Amino acid sequence: MPLAASTARFLLLSVLLLSSPAVTVVRARVTALIVFGDSTVDAGNNNAVPTAVRSNFPPYGRDFPGGRATGRFCNGRVATDFYSEAFGLRPFVPAYLDPDYGIQDFAVGVCFASAGSGLDVATAGVFSVIPLSKQVDYFRDYKARLAEHLGAAEARAVVADAVYAISIGTNDFIENYFALTTARFLEFTVGDYTDFLIGLARSFLVELYGLGARKIGFTGLGAMGCLPIERGRRVMLCIEEYNVVARSFNAKLRAMVDELTGSLPGAQFRVAEVYDFFTGILQNPSSYGFVKAARGCCGTGLYEMGYTCSEWDALTCADANRYVFWDAVHPTERANKIIAEYLMNTTFSHFL
Repeated sequence: MPLAASTARFLLLSVLLLSSPAVTVVRARVTALIVFGDSTVDAGNNNAVPTAVRSNFPPYGRDFPGGRATGRFCNGRVATDFYSEAFGLRPFVPAYLDPDYGIQDFAVGVCFASAGSGLDVATAGVFSVIPLSKQVDYFRDYKARLAEHLGAAEARAVVADAVYAISIGTNDFIENYFALTTARFLEFTVGDYTDFLIGLARSFLVELYGLGARKIGFTGLGAMGCLPIERGRRVMLCIEEYNVVARSFNAKLRAMVDELTGSLPGAQFRVAEVYDFFTGILQNPSSYGFVKAARGCCGTGLYEMGYTCSEWDALTCADANRYVFWDAVHPTERANKIIAEYLMNTTFSHFL
């Protein structure tokens, strides 16, 4: 067959295949969603920890299925629950330390995150929560249990084809460095501390890679200076110095993640860029159907979180869907869903 005719036939066949409704698009499978981090994604691990940083009581969880206060710092589900559902897995990701769930549940999704934790072990020590190193230890234990449950080969496949969602770093600044609760502010300039955290994040990613993780989405920091708990200290204005630090952290995180992705064979590491999108919600809440963006739904919305949210429950708003924030730090379920949909489209869908 002449070259021109052969080329034309190939192009025609390609057009027919692409336009045919019978063609199935084959996507890589996602076997599980595995979560590390802080209160933005903790599904209830702190319920099993002797710490004051808990939320397993009303009004938390009032909009979660069954109205249960699971330990999520939200009125309902958090972003990783929506990721899991979008991947065709469970509609929520259970906490590893929750006794109501076992390895058969964790095989398709598990959360190791701990509210109050950070990249820096000193941050976890402020409120005696689970440090990131211990979260990794739990992951090792999970892998051993998974191998016993599924067999070694299938367990390796689950770990390799899972998506790993990481959300951590804000506490290192607002709970540790800027709060002067540890000696870090004496040991580092804020720029040097940011570099220190990026180094810890790099070591963490390399460790996860060594344990079999390949598809990792690391969520960047949001505008932490615009959290209600911070705005309440500045006559409702954002603390722009904190936002500058968040943007610097994110830029350095991107550079580090790009470097690792290029040097580790098979690594699919991505930064989930949330700063600009979430800032847009805060600046134009009505565009997303919100009425309140400067204060939370719980209590006065300016300082309540955890037990203080429960103590001021009588002041809690009737409709959390109108608020960007549930308490003085954490988004409402509706805000989490909007953020999760955005990050699925921009970041996590690339793992499919």
